[in-house]
Amino acid sequence: MSGWEMAGIFAGAVLVMAVIQKISGAKTPFRAALLSMLSGVLALIAVNLCSGFTNVSIPVSMLSLGVSAFLGISGVTMLLILQMIL
Repeated sequence: MSGWEMAGIFAGAVLVMAVIQKISGAKTPFRAALLSMLSGVLALIAVNLCSGFTNVSIPVSMLSLGVSAFLGISGVTMLLILQMIL
């Protein structure tokens, strides 16, 4: 994918998350959406940094980044559960 396609996908995801945050009653929907996405990506990084101790890691790919950014910490938790089951 080119850089413009990735930027478009990211902008679309931020807009969708902002709409969801606005519907849920957030006072600042764009900031809440960005914080949710950032917390998911940071959780993915934290899981992979701790993989030496836990022997559980999530391979970083476009899918795992997308799930962790769009769903946040709950998405990373879901990926961890799937990784442990499979």
